[in-house]
Amino acid sequence: MTILLKLVMTILLKDEQSLDTTKVRRLDAKSLARLAAQALKQEATLSPKPALVDSRGSGAHTDMDVGLLMRSAHCLEPYFCKMAENAIVHPIGSELRRNIGAIGRDAEQAMRQETNGVNTHKGAIWALGLLVAAATKANTLDELFNDAARLANLPDEGLKAVYLSNGLQVRHQYGLSGAKEEAQQGFPHIQELGLPMLFISRARGDSESDAQLNALLAIMTRLSDTCVASRAGLEGVKTMQKGANAVLDTGGTGTLLGRQLLNKLEQDLLRLNASPGGAADLLAATLFIDSLTHQTSN
Repeated sequence: MTILLKLVMTILLKDEQSLDTTKVRRLDAKSLARLAAQALKQEATLSPKPALVDSRGSGAHTDMDVGLLMRSAHCLEPYFCKMAENAIVHPIGSELRRNIGAIGRDAEQAMRQETNGVNTHKGAIWALGLLVAAATKANTLDELFNDAARLANLPDEGLKAVYLSNGLQVRHQYGLSGAKEEAQQGFPHIQELGLPMLFISRARGDSESDAQLNALLAIMTRLSDTCVASRAGLEGVKTMQKGANAVLDTGGTGTLLGRQLLNKLEQDLLRLNASPGGAADLLAATLFIDSLTHQTSN
């Protein structure tokens, strides 16, 4: 499936460049931070997302709504700016990794203060922080993903203790990869699924919201989402992947049957009390990367 998506994407670009060599814009720190926060807000308001917070309601969550996500995204923008500023003056190495880690922890603290302790965007801080830093140096998508992976693979020397987070417990319990491994591998679910599907959907005439929903679903087809696993175990992960594949097999959310199957997927996930928050974080990262490529639609 991933090889086919990349092949189709290369054809749709209508020139000799591949998806990997697509150029990305070099922007200043404030602009990168603005785009990162904007991507979080786009993800929050995109509807209808299966069992996720969106403009319709809280999905499988009881502690957050779209207004809370918007406030959280807004409060993170200055921290993304600090990450970018550090990346501009430091090469990829231990010092930059230490600084990014420290700023990320400050960002998480600010997020929890803004949300009264609710974890709205911890995973997104990690993913977008790395990508914002990498975007200060990259000229192509391939360079962007490689630089983010290099940074993610460096040890965080400023981390004094490893907190056994919910995601880490789930990873150990089920033997799943999580947000850390996703970044260390260069964000394969974005490279091979989310971003190609976003571009393909637009090229075939889908609406912008359908293109973004299809990108989310493409990520969900293969992601071992630890947010889902923490609530519903491996059954929840399999339900998510199977349901997302079913929607895309019909042509995506722009078709009548696709919308019906999307609703079925949501109902199945709600019955399991499962919310694909990891996929949502990667969609936000996908939308951020998209904003750097000049591939956005008007």
